[in-house]
Amino acid sequence: MEVEGMEDEGPSSQNELPDLRATQQQQPADLQSSTPAENVCVNQKAVDKLTEGFLSHYLPDLQNSKRALQELTQNQLILLDTLDQEVTKFRECNTLLDLNSLFTEAKIYQNKLVNIRKEMIMLHEKTTKLKKRALKLQQQKQKELLEKEQQRERELERERQLIAKPAKRT
Repeated sequence: MEVEGMEDEGPSSQNELPDLRATQQQQPADLQSSTPAENVCVNQKAVDKLTEGFLSHYLPDLQNSKRALQELTQNQLILLDTLDQEVTKFRECNTLLDLNSLFTEAKIYQNKLVNIRKEMIMLHEKTTKLKKRALKLQQQKQKELLEKEQQRERELERERQLIAKPAKRT
């Protein structure tokens, strides 16, 4: 019955069987080399039955261990994926923190721009007032120059009128 269970196990149990036979066949050679005077005779049927008994005794435990290791490997892969997702979440959180600092910095620069704009508007108003004042002063100066010129012309005209004119002979 154990042999039938072995045959149902598939290729892994069949592959292990020849390996064990090869090692068992090597063992008598090793024993012969350690005890050269004795010849050890081993019955092949006994070796086969011992091998089958050995495999039937340890193979289920080995297969259970194999399944447990596969399950552990799958769990490790799942944990690695979960860990990778968590790392991604932390990176996103750091990105959000970076975004918050960028928004704070943007607000500071926006306030600076608003202040610069106010200063520029104020400077524009001052220059406009100064230009108007300069224009008024220039107009006033031209007016004064014109009045002086008119005054001088009036004085010249008066002087001409005051200059004695020879009387005309009639």
